[in-house]
Amino acid sequence: MKQLNFSELALSQEVQSAINDMGFATATPIQSEAIPHLLNGKDLIGQAQTGTGKTAAFGIPLLESIDCSSREVAAIVLCPTRELAVQVAEELRKLAKYKKGLFISTIYGGDSIQRQLKELKSGPQVVVGTPGRVMDHLKRKTLRLETIEMVVLDEADEMLNMGFREDIESILAQMPVSRQTVLFSATMPKPIMDIARRFQNSPVHIKVVKEELTNASIDQIYYDIPVQAKEPVIARLIEYYDLQRVIVFANMKKTVDDLTEGLNVLGISAKAIHGDLNQNQRNAVLTAFRAGSVNVLVATDVAARGIDVSAVDGVFNYDLPYDAEYYVHRIGRTGRAGKLGKSFSFVTGRNDRYRLRDIEDFSKVRIERRNVPTVQDLAKQQQAKLWEKVTATIAEGDLESYEIMARDFCKANGLDSRQLAMALVKLAMPDVNAVEIPNLNAERERRPAREGGEQREFRSGNGGGYNGPRGNNNNGGGGYKSGPPRKKEYGSPKGDSYAGKKPGGRKKYSREMV
Repeated sequence: MKQLNFSELALSQEVQSAINDMGFATATPIQSEAIPHLLNGKDLIGQAQTGTGKTAAFGIPLLESIDCSSREVAAIVLCPTRELAVQVAEELRKLAKYKKGLFISTIYGGDSIQRQLKELKSGPQVVVGTPGRVMDHLKRKTLRLETIEMVVLDEADEMLNMGFREDIESILAQMPVSRQTVLFSATMPKPIMDIARRFQNSPVHIKVVKEELTNASIDQIYYDIPVQAKEPVIARLIEYYDLQRVIVFANMKKTVDDLTEGLNVLGISAKAIHGDLNQNQRNAVLTAFRAGSVNVLVATDVAARGIDVSAVDGVFNYDLPYDAEYYVHRIGRTGRAGKLGKSFSFVTGRNDRYRLRDIEDFSKVRIERRNVPTVQDLAKQQQAKLWEKVTATIAEGDLESYEIMARDFCKANGLDSRQLAMALVKLAMPDVNAVEIPNLNAERERRPAREGGEQREFRSGNGGGYNGPRGNNNNGGGGYKSGPPRKKEYGSPKGDSYAGKKPGGRKKYSREMV
């Protein structure tokens, strides 16, 4: 479909001016397809990934439908996480910049209930919130849905993964039947379609897939290493590549906490973010990360939803994601604004090898296997950087005063220029006597063969002989046997029966994972 200019859409001057202020001229594919249908009052199912512009796709029609003279709630947006709710609300406020009298309230767990009560009492026309907190306000009778004209389920598959199906159905059941119902989701498993059949009226179904699932400006690498070596390898790679701002993804909250503690022991400034942190704690962590006082953010996938931090140098997959699509979401946080980003994935054991293969098939890329840099590699890298700085300094000139200073120092201390040069190089170079991480780059078994294709070599360090600072049994290694990996079952927080069938096997969320 042809991408439309926003000037071609039947938008009010207020919204058009806000779009112009935001610097947007051409609508994205999802916006070009969805906005005309939504402006016409149609129910809609939009299948689109994060980063396709779906917030504006539903946000623009939502704002156009609001009567600013009314003090009743006319539209509500449900989001899976507090971070995404805040992000959506901020985007809507930008689009509503010139809509006089329009008020948007954000409600979510972990935030002051008194603030939310005050906002809801003041009469917002739009509410953005998480299902759990919306249910709380409905039970308190501080939020009523009888006047809802439009409801949006944003990232509906994530809300189901997190066990919110009963809450969502209860919320929808309390709204007028005549409302407009909009559903956006990256995937369309059966429970999503069940909700659509029950609560939507002849919805238009549109699907937009990003042409490039993984950014060409991201250097994608994997290392096959023992699980005990993951922490020191992260430290080694951060130093080797001189990474200043890094996000590390793990699948479980306990792993996030243990890893954060371990990285701090290794001298790396790291903070954790997951579902056990309250909103003030999360805000403090993100503020420190954006400011640069914290270099490493360790997060679960769900807790990281809606976090928008620019200038991320690299992303680490400490654990490979259970769903190949999450790999795309994770690494998309680096390599932005024309800069080269780096993605590092750790592979340990048979299951990880199958997951890596599924990720490659899904994203249509081949992730390069590399050896972990040795102490000698690190020393060479540091030496090269030092010589580069020295050469640039010489080229700049204006060294005469420093020559006099060096000569006077040598004369006063009985040194020659050679001794002074060696001492200064030693001071300028970081410690090159670091302890090597053993057994990382040894030959290992071959990677599982693809059907109809030849077997590819699969290498790694062996799993013995090293006790890292924080070993655990995550993704445990062991001998490789051919055949598909045994699947595990995981229950969602509220017993939801959803289990999507995606490449790599979507794993349901438990409270330990968010």
